[in-house]
Amino acid sequence: MELLVDLHTHTLSSGHAYSTITENAQAAARKGIKLMGMTDHGPSMPGAPHLYHFGNLSILPEEISGVKLLPGVEANITNYEGELDVPLYYLAKLKLVLVGLHEICYPGGNSEQNTQAYINAMENPYTDMMVHPGRTYFEMDLERIAHASALLNIPVEINNSSLSTITDKSGALENCRFIAHYMAKYKGPVILGSDAHFWDRVGEFGEALELVREAGISQHQILNTSPERVLDYLAMRRKNRPVIDLLSPKSKQSIAYKVV
Repeated sequence: MELLVDLHTHTLSSGHAYSTITENAQAAARKGIKLMGMTDHGPSMPGAPHLYHFGNLSILPEEISGVKLLPGVEANITNYEGELDVPLYYLAKLKLVLVGLHEICYPGGNSEQNTQAYINAMENPYTDMMVHPGRTYFEMDLERIAHASALLNIPVEINNSSLSTITDKSGALENCRFIAHYMAKYKGPVILGSDAHFWDRVGEFGEALELVREAGISQHQILNTSPERVLDYLAMRRKNRPVIDLLSPKSKQSIAYKVV
């Protein structure tokens, strides 16, 4: 299986990543990646960039070293309602919105609370894709998440960094195996992400690919196989978003969207 897209990468702007966007793009080009997401952490992550960073992403070129760019964010779920740490004003302008749970940005709860927070975020029309549900920080009902992914047509990530031996994500393999098997069962859309925090990890999917094959996830489910599939999916998400007034003070509130 040829993977031509890496949608989950970080630059030094994230505060705990160590490469520039140019270094990441050059590494992607060497590995045959044609489309790359630039998804630095949302502002509730310590060391993450100010919201002005996300407001200024339009200055980036459309491509670097022949690799097309999707400037975006890895937004953080901040509470049990599934609210995000990036306001609508910024989300509406980004080309890619990944969403996930992070230990330092979310209060934590029981399995039901965590699962509902994750699914509420999936229902946000400004969310494009959900990341690393296999992390062990928070207990969740992974089967419900996989089922929701299929119902909502929201891709869920198999995160290569969670499986890598060079990062400390103890216990993630078992959870990632569960989510992979459930994604195969319910046939929701899947992305594979490197979650690269240094240029040498961009386009690295080896462990995730092994798990995908083990679980029986079909190639048809995986968006990374084609830049066109990713771009068509993102265009569809934007077409179906509600119309908002970006001049309204509410659009710049720190709470991005509340599911009702």
